[in-house]
Parts: sequence; structure tokens; C-alpha cells
Amino acid sequence: MTTHSAEISPVVSRAEWLAAREQLLQSEKELTRARDRLSAQRRALPRVRVDKRYVFQTTSGPKTLAELFAGRSQLIVYHFMWRKELGEGCVGCSFLCDHLDGANQHLGHHDVSVVVVSRAPLALLQAFKERMGWKFEWVSSEGSDFNFDYHVSFRPEELASGQVYYNYRQTQASIEELPGISVFFKDQRGEVFHTYSSYGRGNEEVLCAYMYLDLTPLGRNERGPNFTLSDWVRHHDRYDAGGHVDATGGYIAADAKPTCCARVDQ
Repeated sequence: MTTHSAEISPVVSRAEWLAAREQLLQSEKELTRARDRLSAQRRALPRVRVDKRYVFQTTSGPKTLAELFAGRSQLIVYHFMWRKELGEGCVGCSFLCDHLDGANQHLGHHDVSVVVVSRAPLALLQAFKERMGWKFEWVSSEGSDFNFDYHVSFRPEELASGQVYYNYRQTQASIEELPGISVFFKDQRGEVFHTYSSYGRGNEEVLCAYMYLDLTPLGRNERGPNFTLSDWVRHHDRYDAGGHVDATGGYIAADAKPTCCARVDQ
């Protein structure tokens, strides 16, 4: 059995621990105040009118972006990576979406709708959603430019060039889907505006499991080979199934060969 004693802090008296804890509390308060300032800056970002008409396939028929608000003024979209070569959702995106239903019980009562969007056939998304036991709204953007315009899907010519625009910069990539969060606002006239998007590690802000792990002595304890959540996270119905997760978030069964896709530096 692997031990982690070298990573655990030293044993001290209760008085010494209290002094260290009070010192850490000051840093925690500084972080809280910094988070408040950052949130205010985020809210103050200018907005961009969404002029293009996007249509999504939903279980109740085609809907526009404006209709996804479901009568509310704010919409959070999670851009979920659908791994079509594997026929299922990305492990990291599934990890994040395991957190959605709990929060969504409250967000819907505070003028916020949450929708998960993937560029894949709706029937496949719904089958995977049923397998995972999720309740949130999951819609298909297949056939629209939505994923491409919000820089979470990449066209073949972009991939062929070896460079894609992701997380507000050009970066190397060889995988056609990456995750993100986009936020929209609808005013009283029904006009829709894009207010915010986050990519890469920016999405960790809504990963409650990570926040819990950050409270523990061993922290996230991601020791390799990828030094990310792919080192340990699985689809929640596969923790005892063996296999592994590749660097791009695809679950690889124990008797299967890994995919060829390279990891994107996020």
C-alpha cells in the first residue's frame, strides 16, 4: 500500500496548531476578499449582443438560445465534451456534471437556468444522461455553429493546422472538443447577450469535489501520469471497472487500446 506520510505536515501541540491556523485564517480572508473583488469585475464585464440565431435540439423540439432561458433572465451553458470516437461523454465533463443537479435545485429559483450543450445527436446524449441518472436539461447543438463560435469545438482545418483558439489564445491541439462555461443574459425586450465564458481550469470554480479535497491533508493527490483529475476520476458507475482515463478525458477499458489524441495544455 502506498503511504503519504512524507506529504503530511508535522505533529505539533494544540497551541502551536492554533497559532498556525490563525495565521492561515488571515490568508483565507484575503482570498475571500480577492474572490469578492474578482466576482465584481466579472459582473462588470461589458456584454455582447448575440445576433446569430442558434437552434438546439431538445426533448421538447427545436429551441433557440433565447428559449433555453425558460422564462428566466440568466442562462449558464456548460459546453460538454462528447467523445464520439468512444460513444460517451468525457470523464472530466461527467465529473463536473455530477455536481449540477444539486445546485440546479436552487438556481432555478434565483432567476438562473442551467443547460448542458453538446455537439452530438440528442438520442445519444439522452441515453448517456439516463445512464448517469442526471436530471438537468441537456440539448444538442449538432448542425449549428454554436460550439465553434464559443470556441469549444474545432473544425478539421483548424486541427490540421496544429493550432486552435481556446481559452483566449492560440494553443496546440489535436482533439476536436474541449470544455467550457458560457453565460448569457436576456433583457426585457428579449434580446440575448453573451456576458462571460470560462475554459480550462477556470471551470474548477464549480467543482465542489475539488473544493472538498482542497480541505484535506493530501489535497487533490493527483500523482500522475497526467497530474490531472484523469489520474483518479471515473464515470461514477465505473470506479470498480478497471481501465484508465486518457489525458483527454476518455475512459479506456482495461482490454482496449488508448486513443491517439494529444492533451491540450490548459
